[in-house]
Amino acid sequence: MGSYVPSTEEQRREMLKAIGLNDYRELYRDVPENMILNRPLDLPEGKSEMEVRNALAEMAAKNTVYKTVLRGAGAYDHYIPSIVKYIPAKEEFLTAYTPYQAEISQGVLQSIFEYQTMIAELTGMDVSNASVYDGATAAAEAAAMCRDRKRRVTLISATTHPDVINTVRTYCYGTNDELVVVPAKDGKTDIEALKNMLNEGVASFYVQQPNFYGVFEDAEALGELVHATGAMFVMGCNPIALAIMKTPRDCGADVAVGEGQPLGMPIGFGGPYLGFMATTTKHIRKLPGRIVGETTDHDGNRAYVLSLQAREQHIRREKASSNICSNEALCALTAGLYMATMGPDGMAEVANQCMAKAHYLENALTAIPGIRLRYDAPFFHEFLLDMPKCKEIEQALAEKGILSGLPYEDGMLWCVTEKASKATLDEVVSTVKEVLA
Repeated sequence: MGSYVPSTEEQRREMLKAIGLNDYRELYRDVPENMILNRPLDLPEGKSEMEVRNALAEMAAKNTVYKTVLRGAGAYDHYIPSIVKYIPAKEEFLTAYTPYQAEISQGVLQSIFEYQTMIAELTGMDVSNASVYDGATAAAEAAAMCRDRKRRVTLISATTHPDVINTVRTYCYGTNDELVVVPAKDGKTDIEALKNMLNEGVASFYVQQPNFYGVFEDAEALGELVHATGAMFVMGCNPIALAIMKTPRDCGADVAVGEGQPLGMPIGFGGPYLGFMATTTKHIRKLPGRIVGETTDHDGNRAYVLSLQAREQHIRREKASSNICSNEALCALTAGLYMATMGPDGMAEVANQCMAKAHYLENALTAIPGIRLRYDAPFFHEFLLDMPKCKEIEQALAEKGILSGLPYEDGMLWCVTEKASKATLDEVVSTVKEVLA
């Protein structure tokens, strides 16, 4: 096996001699002897490239790959143009590390700057950061940036994805702050309950749009209510839905966050994903993570730099409001490429197709006796049905290469994207009829 250490054996001996050592093992002399491995690792013999490829193919064959995915709940199966997969795989992007030295990182910085610009346009906000780890992390970081010395309580709607609620709760536990869940009513946030829970100690209220059940919330009314008490309004958004719905800025949001996975990233067994965050100029200095800015060099040429650098990793831990000190640059590049490739019209077309096909499937399924829409409210591309025999339906569809909706509380949460054809949706309906018959 070749060495991945760039120095030669002779250079290593010279370095050891310079610090008064004869062997690199002496660097570990403070480690107890019984903790040191004094024998070779028990590893199998190396294989050729072809043998490794065959072994990996055998393992991959154990996975179940569905021809159609009708399950969302936070991860969505959208079509990814080939160029969106190809460019991030180029080694200058794939192997690049975080851009500490701006003078040799102009390409990476430009890609992040363009990603930020497009996220700002999509959300209607003034500024975006260079991404955080995922949508749930973005929600938790948004809650943290809204707190001050007097306002420490975070409110979050019960219609939010359960994983997001739990992530925000974990962050609040770590800082000894309070998280209060606002109850739901008829599949949406209970506005009257929220009104009674708002007070001078509340820092922010978070709502997901569309929410976990796919339903559109009354975001503008919620925002007005929250602002009336001096708290901040945070919206978690599906970026595909943003192509056709009102922007968070139009709804009065102070911070817009969300999961960027639908922007060109495969479902990928849960990652790597991308959390986007955007806010207004007023709150720019509270925004965690990296921000790339555009400027000019001493010759007047366009150049990119890391702006507002006195941030998380450059200050004392107790003064930091966030623990984010890196970013998802490769995922941000992918998202930027997806948005640039699709353009505003392309993204709107994807959103419209998702919405139209979801409503087509909902209408067809609810026409079957025993099935009904749980929440009679406008929805995007997800909807929750009350229906019997969910496990049997899931199994019957799986046998036909279709991943059903998510079994959830005596019903099923369905999701339809632009990838589902009418023929496939009709096949789903006929299969459900067979099972229930």
